[in-house]
Amino acid sequence: MKHEELSSRKLAFHIIDNHKWYKSESSVYRILKRAGLITSPTHIVTIADDEFETKTRRIDEMWQTDFTYFKIIGWGWYYLLTIIDDYSRFITTWDICSQMTSKDVMPSIEKALQFTGLKKENAPKLLSGNGSCYISKEIKGFLKGKGIKPINGKPLHPQTQGKIEKYHRTMKNVIKLDNYYSPEDLIKAIAEFVNYYNYKRYHESLRNLTPEDVYFGGDKKIL
Repeated sequence: MKHEELSSRKLAFHIIDNHKWYKSESSVYRILKRAGLITSPTHIVTIADDEFETKTRRIDEMWQTDFTYFKIIGWGWYYLLTIIDDYSRFITTWDICSQMTSKDVMPSIEKALQFTGLKKENAPKLLSGNGSCYISKEIKGFLKGKGIKPINGKPLHPQTQGKIEKYHRTMKNVIKLDNYYSPEDLIKAIAEFVNYYNYKRYHESLRNLTPEDVYFGGDKKIL
């Protein structure tokens, strides 16, 4: 069977997009259930309670960023820094770091600016947590020089950065199914997931479009 990894909702929209005929989510669910093919709910994740107080209205208006961590067998702990567009949920850049410092954050922001082509006059806001790497004088000076306005979420309230938090949970529920014995193996696995997430994964909060559809402006045509 093809596309065993897709839920009934995602499969219904895959059929619409790729085969051009309509089958409702409920019908797909009943067919899969009758055939004993319903996806196990083992990896269903918790939804963050809240979003940032002011909703964005366009791409690159605000980015969210955060670190999460992985243990590589025989190597120790490594840290993944991700930058996600708040409006489209498109991952603009990510990096594996050996530490979580301001000096680790700055190259990722540079990469995101290069990818998007944004300059000082149209730079986004940057929503992050309150870790030392995001509140140091060094990072604040760097962001000011790029025209980026930093916004720090509420202390002890990670749901303020709900989109990046949810993305990291979703990603780790897949990535951590395997063990990794070198940084290169982990980087390859994350790259494959980011490609899937950005370009292939239907997102209910995006009206069952992919982040790519919204970020590159194909959403109106598709809908």
